Amino acid sequence: MLRLSDGQVESLWDDVLPGEVRELPEDLAALDVLLGDPELLAPIASGWHEEALSQGRPSISMEVYVRLMVVKQRTGWGYETLVREVSDSLHLRRFCLIALGERVPHESTVRKLTRRLGAVVVDELTRCVIAKAQRETRFKARAVRIDSTVVEADVRYPSDTALSLDGARTLAREARKLTKLVGAGAVRVRDRIRALERRLREISRTMDLRPDDRQGQALQLTEQAGELLSRSVREARRLALAARARARGRGAQRKLRAIQRLEELADRAERVTAQIKLRIAGEPIADRLVSMFDPDARPIRKGKLGKPNEFGYVLQICEVTQNTKRGARGFILPASTRPGNPPESKLLPDTAAELQRLGLRPREVALDGGFEKGPTSESLAPLKPQRVFIAGRQQPGSRRTQRRLGRYRTGAEGRISHLKRRYGLRRSRLKGQAGMRAWTAWAILTYNLDTLAIRTS
Repeated sequence: MLRLSDGQVESLWDDVLPGEVRELPEDLAALDVLLGDPELLAPIASGWHEEALSQGRPSISMEVYVRLMVVKQRTGWGYETLVREVSDSLHLRRFCLIALGERVPHESTVRKLTRRLGAVVVDELTRCVIAKAQRETRFKARAVRIDSTVVEADVRYPSDTALSLDGARTLAREARKLTKLVGAGAVRVRDRIRALERRLREISRTMDLRPDDRQGQALQLTEQAGELLSRSVREARRLALAARARARGRGAQRKLRAIQRLEELADRAERVTAQIKLRIAGEPIADRLVSMFDPDARPIRKGKLGKPNEFGYVLQICEVTQNTKRGARGFILPASTRPGNPPESKLLPDTAAELQRLGLRPREVALDGGFEKGPTSESLAPLKPQRVFIAGRQQPGSRRTQRRLGRYRTGAEGRISHLKRRYGLRRSRLKGQAGMRAWTAWAILTYNLDTLAIRTS
């Protein structure tokens, strides 16, 4: 059952506290006023499952949950650290509307709510904040800066042999769990971790050889690792087939969930073996899998000297501001993203549609050098901007105008760097494309709340 607010949180213990303890710090006090608006919680009620609105066990207060997540994004704490720090801090308890005699919600509760709400509901909260700024602070979106960035997945640097080791390990682990559910007589999936670890160590030793010998021996060991993984996949397929025939009666649903999990891992392991075969044949790999645990992450090359290869997702960040002065701070729209490594011009139509949805008609648009003039003009045509500046390309107008817009582009890059550093957008701690979008949505919402607090204070 959905519970938006707990109502009164004051208790007799609060009367004992000194006055300076009962007063929130300036930044938290401004956020407390903004989050006290009940209209900001309306998207949560509309996004909740209709059958769960009035049935089932009551949830924690959504007002408390949103404030906990805002504190988490502003501090960069993990879920366990967040719960521990809020429990020990009187100021954070008062900000999160948790009475002194109450327990802070468990970290697993906060984590599960984050997965359940997803990015769609949090994006609606962001739109409510932008609409509130337009309505109450007379915010006018005269300029827009758009740039793309990479949010890294929480994975290690991938290699084919390491992926084979992860695949064999996960298949063996899930097969043991399924065997306990099915009972005796099930097909056995052999644990090949030691054999794959030995080949991984042998590949490391080949670094001392000459380049020609090193490459040939590494490919040979990688091929052996792929063959070992393919054997584990075949055994896992036979186990899943036999277990599905015995998934009847009591506990059938639990067995079917375990079978589905094993089959999903077998599909990913097959992709790894296919990648190894393509590499041995010298053919290009179009859609490379870089992690057994985050299958949506992709390799991305952005031309950076310090980090030529990144593994994660591409986001397009759009910030609307009132002017083009250096350091102008505005509001960030819900980010546009697609699976894989899409070019910036393919993400621009989604960003333009978001501007139209919010009723924003900017006069100036500043873009990064990766955008193409033709597709860019087509995507921005419904907005009818007076001036579009693409960095690094010849633009119409005087040199003074071009210098001014060039400074504006620098502000866009600095804003994204600030967002990634201050609000935890550098690396996603949630798995998959949906988890990354939820992680990003909370970072953008917190940034916009801070911006609105600055404007109203």
